[in-house]
Amino acid sequence: MFARIREDIQSVFHRDPAARSAFEVLTCYPGLHAIWLHRLANVFWRNGCPWLARLVSNFGRWLTGIEIHPGAKIGRRFFIDHGLGVVIGETAEIGDDVTLYQGVTLGGTTWNKGKRHPTLEDGVVVGAGAKVLGPFVVGAGAKIGSNAVVTKAVPAGATAVGIPGRVIVKPSGEDELRRQKIAERFGFDAYGVSQDMPDPVARAIGQLLDHVQAMDERLDGMCKALTALGSDYCANALPELREEDFAGVKEESPPPV
Repeated sequence: MFARIREDIQSVFHRDPAARSAFEVLTCYPGLHAIWLHRLANVFWRNGCPWLARLVSNFGRWLTGIEIHPGAKIGRRFFIDHGLGVVIGETAEIGDDVTLYQGVTLGGTTWNKGKRHPTLEDGVVVGAGAKVLGPFVVGAGAKIGSNAVVTKAVPAGATAVGIPGRVIVKPSGEDELRRQKIAERFGFDAYGVSQDMPDPVARAIGQLLDHVQAMDERLDGMCKALTALGSDYCANALPELREEDFAGVKEESPPPV
């Protein structure tokens, strides 16, 4: 038991730079208190004492503001940061090294008995206010963005954002470099289309940039063919896109989510 407690405390230091000492973590982190009380409640639940299990769970809810059903299955080094308003349903399953932030709900979408809550595999991170609803799997290492509402499976390593939750596919290194070069021609940043800032709007704009590049290449080919035939149709240059024309857009537009 004490080895597990030490492991839990160390996991906080790995994921929360605000943690200063083991004594502070032991006494001032409600996420840990909720997990420890859940382990006790889960023992009662698995040994045929549901009322006692619910009593311990309700005490943990009153003490920490975190509600974990005693039937939920939780792995090692589980960390709830801040924690207030977190709700974890009865048939939820959580792997090792999972992190939840405040306001997260692992809930169901039906009143039928049986598996109705999500399964979070190892290393999943769920942002503040996110709702993960239904009996599906969030793959290992996946991330759920803040305030997202996810009702479908998320592949391992992917990121889901928005309402309803949409899975973001990060562009390859070659695609990323090409889009950046196209954006530089317009004099502004590629709207956060990068490995670090997955965003559904940025992804859509990235696809538009790909389309613009393809159209430019096709137009260049047509102009070369017309020139070879003796036509001066392509003699006129396209209007120049100046950097100052986009300065206001770059300064006033909100940062990517």
